[in-house]
Amino acid sequence: MHNTSPSPFRRLLTLALGTLRPPPGRKRITIALLYGFICHLIFAAAVIAMITAMFFGMSESLGRLPAPWSYLANALLIAQFPLMHSALLSARGSVILRKLGPAAYSGTLSTTTYAIIASIQLLLLFALWTPSGIIWWQAEGAAFFIICILYAVSWALLIKASYDAGAEVQSGALGWMSLAQNIKPVFPDMPTTGLFRLIRQPIYVAFALTLWTVPVWTPDQLALATTLTAYCLLAPRLKERRFAKRYGDRFSAYQKAVPYALPALRRRQK
Repeated sequence: MHNTSPSPFRRLLTLALGTLRPPPGRKRITIALLYGFICHLIFAAAVIAMITAMFFGMSESLGRLPAPWSYLANALLIAQFPLMHSALLSARGSVILRKLGPAAYSGTLSTTTYAIIASIQLLLLFALWTPSGIIWWQAEGAAFFIICILYAVSWALLIKASYDAGAEVQSGALGWMSLAQNIKPVFPDMPTTGLFRLIRQPIYVAFALTLWTVPVWTPDQLALATTLTAYCLLAPRLKERRFAKRYGDRFSAYQKAVPYALPALRRRQK
């Protein structure tokens, strides 16, 4: 008969490895913090790139492709954001998001994954744009000062609207923070307060305002502003269909009481 009991050395090695084994939850928390760091780093880089590029009318960027390839590249950069942004919000898109993260945590991290992808899209658009080199108009003096104020106000409205809609969802924090706490993500209720009391789509409207309140105008800025403004007016229709399914009569009542994109000039009579 062979002695099948582990040797003292093996028992000692097993004991030592056991003491080095990470406590339960460390892997989950590590993944959550890593996703959070990546998400907010890319998010911040994308916002800085947007603010800077549009302030100069898309005349300053890193893209350097020669014409006519620059026209094609710029068109693809514009198109990729609204197309993928909307696609990932669909039912099929949610399935794709769940496949992009660690299998055990992908569902919880889906909002963070979505924010990472959206931030990468915006960073590519504004950092890799190839400027045409043509400047039509540049504000000076008092006009420059006034337009800069309007530009800052537009960004402030966008931040406010994002906060009203649920900052943790808009920034991607909901996913990784829920995973770190080992809880199911709880989405905020249908937004009806703050700027959502005035119009139903304040995020899209505020984003459109940032496109038009810039101190430098170029063919590049006009192409960007026209395309993304059309997206800001049309894409929320898909969002409202999802809200109608999710919230039913509550959203129908809200839809009747609050205008789509332009605030009512006077209150409706009761």
